[in-house]
Amino acid sequence: MGDGPVAAVLADLATAPISEPLRATLAFLRKVTQQHDAVTPADVRALLALGVTRQQVKDALEVCFAFNVITRLADAFHFHVGPQSAFDVSARMLLTRGYR
Repeated sequence: MGDGPVAAVLADLATAPISEPLRATLAFLRKVTQQHDAVTPADVRALLALGVTRQQVKDALEVCFAFNVITRLADAFHFHVGPQSAFDVSARMLLTRGYR
C-alpha cells in the first residue's frame, strides 16, 4: 500500500496524519461495521460537533454499507480476490472519477 495516509490509517487510525473529522468518521464506520448494535444517536452527534455534515455522514454510511454487503457476499460465495495490481488500477480510477 505504500507510505501514504491510507497506509497510516490502516496501520493505526489513532496516529494517522488525517483530520480529526475524518478520523472520527472512520472510527464511527468501524463501530457501525463491527458493533452495529452499540451505535447510538450520540455517535452521529459527535461527528456533527466536529464539523462533519449530515450529507457526509450519509455518504460515508452508504459507501460503508455497499462495501459491507460486497464483503459478506464475497465471503459467502468464496469470491476470488484479484492481484494487488487490479486494486491499484481501480483506486486510480476512483481517485480520478470518484464514485458515480
